[in-house]
Amino acid sequence: MSVHVLMVAEKPILAESIARILSSGSCETRKGSNGACSISTYKGRFNNLAAIFKVTSTCGHVMGVDFPGKFNAWHRTDPVELFNCPIEHIEANPKLRMPAYLASVAKGCDYLVLWLDCDKEGENICFEVIDAVQNSMKPSRFNNFLNVVYRARFSAVTEKEIRDAMRNLVRPNLNESLSVDARQELDLRIGCAFTRFQTKFFQEKYGDLDSNLISFGPCQTPTLAFCVVRHDEIVNFKPQPYWLLQAEMELPGGGRTLKLEWARDRQFDKNAAQSFLKKIKNVKQATVVEISDKEHKKEKPVALNTVELLKVASSYLGLGPSSAMSVAEFLYTRGYTSYPRTETTAYPESFDFSSILKQIAIIPEFHAFALKIMQNGISKPRAGVNKGDHPPITPLKAKDSWLSGDHLRIYEYIVQHFLATLMPSCKYLTKTIKFSIGEEQFLTHSRVVTEPGFTELLTWMAVSQDETFDQIKKGQNFEIKEVKMVERMTTPPEYLTESELISLMEKYGIGTDASIPTHINNICTRNYVKIETGRKLVPTKLGIALIHGYQKN
Repeated sequence: MSVHVLMVAEKPILAESIARILSSGSCETRKGSNGACSISTYKGRFNNLAAIFKVTSTCGHVMGVDFPGKFNAWHRTDPVELFNCPIEHIEANPKLRMPAYLASVAKGCDYLVLWLDCDKEGENICFEVIDAVQNSMKPSRFNNFLNVVYRARFSAVTEKEIRDAMRNLVRPNLNESLSVDARQELDLRIGCAFTRFQTKFFQEKYGDLDSNLISFGPCQTPTLAFCVVRHDEIVNFKPQPYWLLQAEMELPGGGRTLKLEWARDRQFDKNAAQSFLKKIKNVKQATVVEISDKEHKKEKPVALNTVELLKVASSYLGLGPSSAMSVAEFLYTRGYTSYPRTETTAYPESFDFSSILKQIAIIPEFHAFALKIMQNGISKPRAGVNKGDHPPITPLKAKDSWLSGDHLRIYEYIVQHFLATLMPSCKYLTKTIKFSIGEEQFLTHSRVVTEPGFTELLTWMAVSQDETFDQIKKGQNFEIKEVKMVERMTTPPEYLTESELISLMEKYGIGTDASIPTHINNICTRNYVKIETGRKLVPTKLGIALIHGYQKN
């Protein structure tokens, strides 16, 4: 007699992939009764018993939280009441009827194996699934339903990871789930109470605001504040004139000149700058007084985490955080890349670089790089930081021909970044030549790359090279073509880019690697900021009024 095992993943595509891997391709798949999920069945063994497996999924959270209906009427409820009134659990998507669907699939099952994403949200969904199915499954002979509930831990949708997870099942973590319950309740109470309060307040104070709802979020509001603070710095900026000396000398051979920069800092006192110019105005020659070479290293990147992926997607690929995260999820669920939500930048000690390099070597445009690493040996990755969540984001298999558009661009960047972490750092020399013109000193700098290292692949990070002027020797004199004073103006900062905003959010602990895209997307969709050329975030009148209102009241 066979036992029946229900396995639940977080998304339909994941459920199908897990079933296909564990059944070695022999599973049968049909549509679920809710129209959104699928059910795959196959035979195997579980706990040394013959077993029939059913594999299905949720579509994200099964349940959400809200206030009872009577508290939803703004004119009848003081916002303060929302901090203490009861809350209720509601279906996250009533159209899917997910609790009823899961209960129907669970009928007659002996065991439950949870394959939800391995983060706190996934842990919370585990217990939402447990609540939905426990009254439909067979009564546990252990007198405790949780004794027949197992949790699979995995970070990639590959055969090795999935089979290893199935062999090493654990129990779901109730404390992690409860932490999400607490966060959801706090977000609901604080978000709704402050949203109602500030909507009424600002509509009464600023009647021309273009919004019927002025939302508040514990992370959304400080995210917006970063953008408005930068806006205020720009608006309040007062340009100041400053002065520099510039020199231009003639190089031997005729027709060529070299511009020199003044060794002093810029001068905000015009008279001081003029006095320096006066001292050297009639000097005819520049003398080389010092030549120095200095070695530099541009460190290769640490292993890729979510924040860095989002920053690069915005800065170099022109993709906003929300879109980039959606693409990364797509690549993960289809087995191209590892789990995309991680703070870790250190590879595990047992990480299998070789198998991934072999997959990358299949890709024509990356074949030479992967082959060179395999032949010459891996350059030891930088230490990075292990946050104890998931391994860094890496490619897992070679791309298919149908990967295109943003999916292909993000995939190729993940490949490039992975290879770059295994290549040497970039090394270069800077040469500084110091000239004396009277009592003042002037400089010229040049750079020569001695080992391009990882910048051969991440070309946008390459070090620019200059003419080295090796013919210039210490003690030489050169004819001065011109010495002049130049007036310039200080310039204001630019509006924050998405990449800069992500860095600020990470620095000050606003949101998590998983929620940062949502918070940035919220301030855009709620008309608090507009995204302009260069993915710069420019606050709207509404966004400015909101933050200024906090600052003044």
